[in-house]
Order: sequence, then structure tokens, then C-alpha cells
Amino acid sequence: MEEPIIELEGLTKNYDGHPAVDQLSLTIRKGEIFGLLGPNGAGKSTSILMMLGLSEPTSGMVTVCGLNSTRNPLDVKRRVGYLPDDLGFYQQMTGLENLLYTASLNGIPKKIADERAHDLLKQVGLSDAADKKTGKYSRGMKQRLGLADVLIKDPEVIILDEPTLGIDPEGVRELLHLIKQLNEQQNITVLLSSHQLHQVQQVCDRVGIFVRGKLLAEGNLDSLAKQLFFKDSYVVSVEATPISEALIEAINQLSEVNRVEHITNTKLDIYCQSDITPVIAQKMLEHSASIYHISKKNYGLDEIYHRYFEGRESIETT
Repeated sequence: MEEPIIELEGLTKNYDGHPAVDQLSLTIRKGEIFGLLGPNGAGKSTSILMMLGLSEPTSGMVTVCGLNSTRNPLDVKRRVGYLPDDLGFYQQMTGLENLLYTASLNGIPKKIADERAHDLLKQVGLSDAADKKTGKYSRGMKQRLGLADVLIKDPEVIILDEPTLGIDPEGVRELLHLIKQLNEQQNITVLLSSHQLHQVQQVCDRVGIFVRGKLLAEGNLDSLAKQLFFKDSYVVSVEATPISEALIEAINQLSEVNRVEHITNTKLDIYCQSDITPVIAQKMLEHSASIYHISKKNYGLDEIYHRYFEGRESIETT
């Protein structure tokens, strides 16, 4: 297992006595893509600003790349690339000129900067627009240039705050593919903050669900589903014939099965504690049932996310 690269311990930020971030503890490992998921106003951006040393926590500690962000903000910024949701470039400068300017601010020698800038423009698919003024770039082009901009200093971590906001579907697909590719090829750690469930699910290794300044849960989709749906974290759907009472009884007697729902004359939904699809298929064959379809239901991030909100609301209204 890779070592931690971002560690938050009891991180809290109060504004006028109200917590924007409340006792946030989280560990992100080197080389993973972590999705910080939550609605607007959940405290995601405030947490990111504290990670970067741009905002001082009320209490708690944040360590990035082994450095205390509050005490060593400049050292952290040298190692971390940050793409904010409100992206800005010098409109009268070209894409290449913007990258070279960022490189100069980071003390990168001109020859190295020029080579790196051209390589990055190619990598993000903007070589043909390198000499075009960024004022004429589309939103999607600016986001890709922003990704090149955070990579120009060769960071260990990149933090992306709502990177797909305002981009058309094809632009979103290209940007997410690029993020995944960078992570796989260069082992760059990525923290992706978003309220777009489907996009987070596409690229992230783990997800943290963030609501009203609190981290409600974190993990991969399987572990989140287990936390939420408990014993029903696996549902196997079967279409077969004939479905006899003896067959249903035999499946019900399996130790991993919690219950069987007879949906139609030819369809069963089997709620299990683990994925026992092969065992269920074997039972069907033993009872001379012809299987037309068998599949395991995977709970998507959408179901997980909304179940957390349902649980949260029920707690707060009692």
C-alpha cells in the first residue's frame, strides 16, 4: 500500500462561530484519485484552501507531501498543482505564453520551460491552439490549458476543484480521460472535488461524501455500499424457468442469502451478504431451471449518495 500524501486530522474552520469544515479527518494515499463529493456549500473548497495553506484552520492539522500546510505554505505550493473552479488566464496572452509565464514564476529555466510547455500542450490536445490568445479559448480549452498549467511545475499532487463545470459532454469525457491517463502514466495523486456523481464514479479510486462541513463516509463503491445497504449490499437478479418453490427454498437456505423476492413467474431478486452468483447459478441447474439471465446489481454512486442524504435527513428530523 502506498504511503499517505495528504493527511487531515480534526481539521476545522469556523466563520462567525459556525463550522464550514467540522472535524475533518482523512488520509489520501500517494498515486490514487480521490473524489471529494458533496453539494455546493458543503465545505469542499474551504478544505482545499486549508490544504494549500491559503486559509488557516481554526483547529486541527493538515499535512501535504509531508509538510504542514499552515507552517510551510510556500513549500506545499511548490509541490501541489491547483486548478480552481473559477479559472483565469491573461486573455491577451497565448496559451503557450501563459504556460511560460507560470513556469517563470516557479523558477523553471527557460529552455526546460519551453520544452515542457510544448509537451504539455500536446498532451492536453492544444498544440494547434498554442499561439492562440486565451481570450478566444472555449471553456473546455481553458480547462485543458489549466491542467497543463498545474502540471508545468511537475507537481506530486494535483487538486482539481469542479474541473468539469460548464464543459460540454464531449469536453468532460476528454478531460476525465486525460486525468485518468496522467494518474496511470505518471502516478500523480489527484484530489477531485465535485458535485457531479457520474463523473466522480468514472475516475476515482475512492470517494469521500461531504455534507455540511462533515465527512459522512469514505471508501470505494463496494465499501460504501456495504456501509449503507448492510446485508443487502449484493443483489443477484435471475431470470429462469421453471422457478419452483423447492428452488426458492433451496436458495433461501444458503448461509449468505438474506431473502429472496419473487418478482415475476420467471424472475428472482436474491439479496446476499456477498457475491455468490456462481453458487446461485449452480442451485438453479440442480433444480433443472434454464437460466436466461443472471447478473449482480452494483449500487452506483447516485444511489449511495442519495441514501446518505436520506439517512442524514431522518437523523436531523428526529
